[in-house]
Amino acid sequence: MKPLRAGVRFALLLAVLVALPAFASEKPINLSIFPPLAIAKPEDSVTAFRFNLIYGKNTAVKVIDIGLVNHTTTGLSNGLQWGFANYTEGEFKGLQVAAININKGTARGLQWATVNYAENAGGLQIAMVNYARKMDGVQVGVVNIIKEGGMFPVMVIANWGK
Repeated sequence: MKPLRAGVRFALLLAVLVALPAFASEKPINLSIFPPLAIAKPEDSVTAFRFNLIYGKNTAVKVIDIGLVNHTTTGLSNGLQWGFANYTEGEFKGLQVAAININKGTARGLQWATVNYAENAGGLQIAMVNYARKMDGVQVGVVNIIKEGGMFPVMVIANWGK
């Protein structure tokens, strides 16, 4: 009986050790002045809350992302992103509020800023200047630009994807 218990314990220990790197890349919170002065490393994702005093960089942030400059790199970020500048290289779903929103990947939801830029956007963009390479939704602002698939290439007040 004892060798079986030892074997089970060894198997459990081995399973935990193999899974640790996956858990290590996700942190529940991140408080950041600027990398490397942060709780989580830039290659970690944040699952609940990130506050950036000056600049924060992580692969993804879920739920709440607040700070001066918010930067996510590769993963899916969702929830609220609120700052002076939001820069997303991956995918974002939710509400972005800033002076400048830049999405190099896909943005779905509401972008509200002075300037919105999105490679692929879906939902609503509200700003003085809105730009989307591809848009599946509506832009409201002074200048609205949809590079591909918009009702108009450039339009004042409102523009929308076909």
